[in-house]
Parts: sequence; C-alpha cells; structure tokens
Amino acid sequence: MSEIIDELNDKQKEAVLATEGPCLIIAGAGSGKTKVLTHKIAYLIKEKNVLPWNILAITFTNKAANEMKIRTEKLVENTANDIWIGTFHSICVRILRKFIDRIGYETSFIIFDTSDQKSLVKDCLKSLNIDDKLFTERSVMYEISNAKNEMLEPENYASRAFGDFRKETIAKVYELYQKRLKENNALDFDDIINLTIKILMQEPEVLEYYANKFKYILVDEYQDTNKAQFTLITLLAATHGNITVVGDNDQGIYSFRGADISNILNFEKDFLGTKIIKLEQNYRCTKSILNAANAVIKNNPAKYKKELWTENEEGTLVTGYRADNEYDEARYVVNQIEHLKYQDKYNYSDFTVLYRMNAQSRSIEEILNREGIPYKIIGGLKFYERKEIKDAIAYLRLIYNQNDNISLKRIINEPKRGIGKTSLDKIQEISEQTGKSMYEIIKNAQEYGLNRVYLNSREFIEQMESLISKKDELIISELIKLTLNITGYTKALENENTIEAQSRIENLDELLTVAMEFEKESADNTLAEFLEGITLSSDADEVDENQDKVTLMTLHSAKGLEFPVVFLVGMEEGIFPGYKSIQEETGLEEERRLCYVGMTRAKEHLFLTCSKTRTIFGSTSCNAVSRFMKEVPKEMLEGYEDVFESNQENQSSYKEYDWEYGKRTDTVKTYSVATNSNVKINSNGQNFSFRSAESFLNNLNKTASELNIDISKYKPGARVYHKKFGEGKINYIEQEGDDYKVDIQFDKVGHKRLMAKYAGLEILE
Repeated sequence: MSEIIDELNDKQKEAVLATEGPCLIIAGAGSGKTKVLTHKIAYLIKEKNVLPWNILAITFTNKAANEMKIRTEKLVENTANDIWIGTFHSICVRILRKFIDRIGYETSFIIFDTSDQKSLVKDCLKSLNIDDKLFTERSVMYEISNAKNEMLEPENYASRAFGDFRKETIAKVYELYQKRLKENNALDFDDIINLTIKILMQEPEVLEYYANKFKYILVDEYQDTNKAQFTLITLLAATHGNITVVGDNDQGIYSFRGADISNILNFEKDFLGTKIIKLEQNYRCTKSILNAANAVIKNNPAKYKKELWTENEEGTLVTGYRADNEYDEARYVVNQIEHLKYQDKYNYSDFTVLYRMNAQSRSIEEILNREGIPYKIIGGLKFYERKEIKDAIAYLRLIYNQNDNISLKRIINEPKRGIGKTSLDKIQEISEQTGKSMYEIIKNAQEYGLNRVYLNSREFIEQMESLISKKDELIISELIKLTLNITGYTKALENENTIEAQSRIENLDELLTVAMEFEKESADNTLAEFLEGITLSSDADEVDENQDKVTLMTLHSAKGLEFPVVFLVGMEEGIFPGYKSIQEETGLEEERRLCYVGMTRAKEHLFLTCSKTRTIFGSTSCNAVSRFMKEVPKEMLEGYEDVFESNQENQSSYKEYDWEYGKRTDTVKTYSVATNSNVKINSNGQNFSFRSAESFLNNLNKTASELNIDISKYKPGARVYHKKFGEGKINYIEQEGDDYKVDIQFDKVGHKRLMAKYAGLEILE
C-alpha cells in the first residue's frame, strides 16, 4: 500500500482511501486530480482486490482517457488493459455495439460528425420544403442537440413546441432527421448516450448486467456533465453506490454544450452519504499566477469555496499590456515570445495564445507569419475536416456500412463518374420510397429504370464490392491505400498537377500515418474502431506536444491543458466578457470561470493583454479594459499603471475621407475617437489604417514613397503575379505600420494576405 499512497499529500490520500459509497472530490486547477484517480484505481486493485473489469473510469476527451490509461498502466502494469477507461461516448459505443440491435439498429452502425449532421438536416429541410434561409442548418442542429441534451425524443419535443410556429417547424425536421439517421444506420453524438440510456431502461437484464459489473465508478470533470450523462451514471451506480466524481465548480465553462453545473452542486443531494474532499494544493502554477487567478474567481459566488495554494516559487508577476490596436497587441505577443525564447531558452511549443473568439486569431497569425514563427491553430479547420480527408473517410464508412447515404452522396462523383444532381435526387427519392439504401439502388439501377446511372456506376460498384470483400482481411492502412488507388482518387489529384492538389496528397499520406499509429495501439484493429476514434476526437486531442510550434486556441479548447507561457489576449469589455454575457448574471459568472481556466493554464509566465481599439467583424470599437483584468490587484499585475491609465482620454474630432486609389473625394464624415486610436477606413473597396487625421495624408504618401510602391496600381480588381502563388486578383489593400497588406484571391491556391514590402508582386497590365 505504501508505494501507492506515499507520494500523495494528505488530502489526496484521503481521496484515494475513500473507496466505499459516494465521494465528491473538489479538485482545484493543477491539484493532481488525474493522479488521485489513477492511484485510487491502483489502490482498489492492489489493496482491495477488486477485479479490473469491475472498475469504470470515465472522462471527457480521448487525450485525458489515454493519459489515465498510461498512468494506470505504470501502477498496475498489464492489468490496466482490463479496466474500462474511456470517454462517455467511447464507453457507450462499447455497450451499443453489443446491444443496439435490441432497439432496431444494426450493430454495424456509424457515427455522423457535425458535417454529416449538417448535410442530413439540409436534406430534411429540402424534403419538407422549408426555407433554409429562415431555418438554417446550424440553428436547426442547435435546437435538435438541445432537445437531445434534455433527453426529449421527437414526439416529446413536438408536444412542448405546440403553439410555437418556429419550434413546431423544427419538430417536423427533428422527426424526419431521426428517421433518416436510422435509415442510414447512423447515430449522432447525442444519440450515443441517449440510446445507451434507452437500452438500459428498456432492457432490465442489460441494466442489471452493467450495474453489477461496475462495482466502482470514477468520473472526471464532473462539472461538465449534462442531464443525459448524469442519468447514465446514476443508472450504472444504482446497485453498488461506489461512485467517485472529481470536478471543480470554478471550472464549469460548457453550458453552451448543455453542461449543467448543478450536477456537481447537487451531488450530495443526489447521492446521500457523500464524503466531500477538497484538493487545494496546486502543483502547476507559480505563486504569482495562482494568487492572481484566485483574486479573479473569488468574485463569483460558490457553494464549495476553496483557496488554492502552492509550494512552487513566487515567479514573476502577471504582466499586463494595453495596446493601441489588435496589431500592436499581436506584435507585443510575438516580441515577448522571441524575447523569452532566446533569453530563457523556451521552445515555441511552450507558448500558447488564448482568445475568446476564433476571429481574434487573424492579427496574431499575420504577425507570426511575418516573423517566420511556426504556429498551429487548435479548433480551426481540423485535419479531419479537410475535403480530401473527409472524402477518404467517407469511402471507408461506405465500405463499412452500405446504408450510409450521406457518405455515398459525398464520394459518388469523387472522382467524376457522370452521376449528376438530377440522377442523385432520383436515386434518393427511390431510396425513400422503398426503404433501401442509395447504394443498393445504384447497384441494381437497371431494375429501377436508371439505365444511364447503371452504365456510369458499374466501375464504381465493382470497386466498392471488391473493397467491401477485403475490409476484414486488410489492416486499416492497407485498406486506405487500396481504396485511394482502386477508386482513382489519388490519380485524379496527381493529374491536377497543382500546389493545392499536392498538399492534399500529402494530407492523405498523413492519414496513412494516423492509421499506422492506430494499428500499433489497437488490439482489435477493426475498421469500426478506427472510424469511431476519428469521429469522437475533440479539440484537445489535436494538441501534439512534439511539434515545436506556438499554439493558438480558444479558451474553451484550452481546458485540461497547461503551458509554461500563456498569453490571454482581448481582455476587454464586450470581447471578454462578451456583451451578451454581461447582461446575464449566470453568463457573467461562467465567463469569469472561463477567465480563471485560462489563467491557470500558465505554469511560469502569464500575460494579460487588451487593446484601446479593436476591429473585428468589420467594425472598429473603443473598448474599456475587461473587469476581469481589473479584478487582479494592483500589486499582482506588472504594468498596472500603463493598463489603467486615465479613462478620460483626450477626445478629438477629425474628418474621415473617402478615397479612390489615393485621391480624396468630396464625401466627409466626422467621428469622435481617442487621440491615439488606430482607425480603419473602408471606402470603394479599399482599407486604410491610420493613427490620426493629421498624419494620415502624409503617412500614406510617405510610406508609399519609401517602399517604392506605386499605390495607384494596387487597385481592387487589379491582376497581379506572385512567384510562388501565381496569378491572382487584388480584393483590397490596407496600410499597416510602414507597410501595406494586400488581400489577394489567387487563381490556384486561393485567398492570401501578403505584405507589399516583401511580396514582390508584379502588376499585370
């Protein structure tokens, strides 16, 4: 026993030893909750002689689950393979694979990702003749997901919607959407947990089997659970009652996904006799960072009050900076990265920039690009969302499940096979009338009078039948290679002979790497398991510590991660917290929790930055410093005086002129702004930024002259040539500092923003 608990602090030991009955562990940021969970599992096996398959450990991301498996394996060795450790969704999928046929699905079901769901909703809207401008795919998906989070099936949702035209319309879509999912033998994310609950409640022997099997249940990040997850846990824990949950009421930030923070606040009511243990020693942050974070979060009311402390060194103070505009803010961030990298020998991977909205990354990306600093964006265009990757996955899904109409429609003409939209609409119509899959209709097209489809699809059907027959014989990487080869997908990209096509081929090669890594780690190495892993991945799973790149991500994506150096940018009222959150008490409290999460990601250095003016979503605003930044005491924030200079800034009126290729026109508008603000003008398709009206004319002409740039030729619509990207058309230009940013749509490689000083653009007359 000593080897299991000796290295734990007193509170961690108490949590590990509390094995019987319900236990609520309030674990502050960086307090070693994963260590407690893994050591508790080891203690149960080694000291309590619990069989490993009688333990269920649930968390929220694949990354967290894998970390838990690795740490547990170090403590109990190979025994760890028999413990059920996974995410809510992966655990439920294991149950569904065995018992989903009890509720009318085939065990070979597939899981639709967000893109697939959007396609299906679009089809439903079309079938019901509903205007997709009034009812967008995104808004309908959001409403259906909310209904499922509340565990409302279509008929229940329709009953609640009675009398509300919009919701009554969505109820019709929801009903058809669910019907089409079943026809495709597919589930969406919300179905995975809801259908598991349905089986457990409708099939008493299945519930009895799992409730008896899992004698000890451990749940991580309990503050992020929703109604369905709470229901699942309650059902599984009903027999033995040995349930340990770990969470932090100060880190509940996912209400927009349906998370219900009351689950953790009411745990002791839901599970009588609960033992409550608080983990308050932080092992991650310096004292300075932790004290600042504590100062912010204490402004929230909390049922479980705690005061995190640490034995770590004092460290440097949290640093504040107030920029003139978003580009000044970005330059400051990049300068600090370069300074710390060379002074303190940090790697680029030690830095992360966190922001409230994805749109805030643009200015930071531009400066990083200009300085040649490698970076990666988490939660932007994910690897699995790239067209070529989705195409390859669609082929694999159709090979696995021929009822998957969404995947078939995606790849039937990838590469081109001469089956047009009219033919596809007819095939889908027959499919809906007969209840047979679109693949089955195409396979037997002659029987339905689709002679042209029959002729154009013979090669495709032969290819697919060959691949289907080999899906259980080949390892995943070989199946992918054969699929890309036999269907002609790679060959079609090679024939394009463009930079973009070559990039897509390289991405497909990376998919092979993913498959080979899966083959090393997977015991079963099945196509079903491979497809599940891809679909159930999350933003946090994308973070690769081996890549030496600066990480850019939203605050929500950063949950569960840590970095030596963190920049929390955009600390302004209206940005963070957002305007909508400011108006609601509960919303503001969650925003403050989000700030606390962001601050406690930092291990050694934390920077909080804001801007006097910011242009975002096409408009420029002058924002006050965020209240969260103000909640950091003066003695804890380096640069406090510079950030909180007098808010009574001198205001000056100046004229904003409309410009046509550098010439003033007669239109004049007057604005009142801060003297030092950086304001953007957009007129006749052109954008200019300038610090003051007095310097604008001189600055424009002076800068153009110094750079030897003939501004008159940089017109929207002008054709240009770039030695790497080829020919393109200018959308607009924008002055930035002593240079010009040129926004160009290139013919072959798409949209780029280049700096005129370094781009070497040739104007094509």
